[in-house]
Amino acid sequence: MTQPATFLLLCGIGAFCFLSYNLVRMPVLALFAQSLGAGPESIGLVVSVSTLTGVLLKLPGGALSDIYGRRLLLRVGVLAFGLPPFIYPFVTDLDHLIALRFAHGLATAIFAPSALATVADLYRERRGAALGWYTASTQSGALLGPVLGGWLVYVAGFPMTFVTAGGFGCLGLLLFFSLRLAPPPRSEERGLGAVLRELWKGLRLVSRNTKVLVTSAADGAKMIANGALMAFLPIYGLTVGLNPGEVGLLFGVQGITSFLSKPVMGRTSDRVGRRPLILLGLMICAGTFVMIPFFSGLPVLLILAACFGFGEAVVSSSTSALVADLSESKTLGAGMGLQGTISDIGHAGGPLLAGVLIARMNYQDAFAIIASLQLLTAAVFWALVKKESSRARTPSLW
Repeated sequence: MTQPATFLLLCGIGAFCFLSYNLVRMPVLALFAQSLGAGPESIGLVVSVSTLTGVLLKLPGGALSDIYGRRLLLRVGVLAFGLPPFIYPFVTDLDHLIALRFAHGLATAIFAPSALATVADLYRERRGAALGWYTASTQSGALLGPVLGGWLVYVAGFPMTFVTAGGFGCLGLLLFFSLRLAPPPRSEERGLGAVLRELWKGLRLVSRNTKVLVTSAADGAKMIANGALMAFLPIYGLTVGLNPGEVGLLFGVQGITSFLSKPVMGRTSDRVGRRPLILLGLMICAGTFVMIPFFSGLPVLLILAACFGFGEAVVSSSTSALVADLSESKTLGAGMGLQGTISDIGHAGGPLLAGVLIARMNYQDAFAIIASLQLLTAAVFWALVKKESSRARTPSLW
């Protein structure tokens, strides 16, 4: 299979899988949890628990893809996208919902770092552009998911919404069977002890890379705000008079802006460097996030959602490429896994932090505190990551 064909097929798999995942997640999940009697703190827990799976498994999952090859880990991830949505219609209490969300989190925990590492392997000289296009393809699913999910809940109810999500996940699984990847980098037989030693070696090497850690933290700060919006923008929207379809539209506008911006910003990061774009993106995210709870009209909220989506694209298209630039070739999967782990810590922490803050203060003050965390992280990133890899300035042909 040629390099472009492999890349396009991987983009298609990512699009269907993330459409399935986000159809369940935004705004359906928060509304479904509320229908089961969840309060603000419980909604935050339900929304964030699948991300906790990523916190635990993305780093070892990415490292295992360095040892066993990307295809095996991708297969596990695609299965985790396609099967769990069919179980949601049978959930009747919050404990079962939390357990299912933790299992569903295997999808992104296993799939995401292996897929990003695969793209970085395919395009070593044009990583920013390639990663921008790949993440845009997954974002295409992410932007359709909330709009379709909100509409389906509004007109057909929760069971039909979940079954539809499972159908899209199965389409991603069908595409995966056509994917052909290179065999693992080392194919000799090994015992469990040898594998664990090699896994630990990769984890230790990447965890000692300060620039990778700080770059990943920048992405994590963005995800704190993203997670808070995912959990509480639906609730806030209903509070100010929007219906579920309109709330889904907010997420859709955020997603489509990010989708359109990621390829362009990835190519820009190849030309001008990753560092200034990461700083700019965090500032945009913080500025738009803090303004959301001061407005209730749909037009203004749509503009703010679009601006946040642009800032999110600026950060995401640069952080993944910079982590790949700064990682050693034998620990590329581990580097992507570390970024995913820290990003998921932020994504899981966002709903939990927002839930605690909103339960004790108003939306305006809670969102201001979260925005200040993004600005603080931006300052730390700018101070500590002072020199980029020369690969971050490779001219892009895309």
